[in-house]
Amino acid sequence: MGADAELAYAISWSLYAVAFVIFFYMISKLFRFLPVYGLRTLLQAALVVIFLTPVESSEAINWWIPAWLHAGYEGILGQADEAARAFFNLGLAALVMLLVWILDLVRYRISRK
Repeated sequence: MGADAELAYAISWSLYAVAFVIFFYMISKLFRFLPVYGLRTLLQAALVVIFLTPVESSEAINWWIPAWLHAGYEGILGQADEAARAFFNLGLAALVMLLVWILDLVRYRISRK
């Protein structure tokens, strides 16, 4: 890949990250109306996992793409092994985020006492 492709790659990930931050902020304002702290943070964690989990592209070396996008695209094309690889990354990220969520609930409970 050339320098122009690398620049386009960096710009696209930067725009994706900025768009996610704006989206996350707006959705978090909607979640504020939920009465249970654990439910709000679980939904926020799910957003992070779904939208920020990457998977390495099978087409370009050392290029990472959002796993939800890769899984959907490869699933539509009938490439079950590639879609499964993306879902595996999503599952792994979900397990890590579940641990972080549980630790946050413990922190919240201790700080409320």
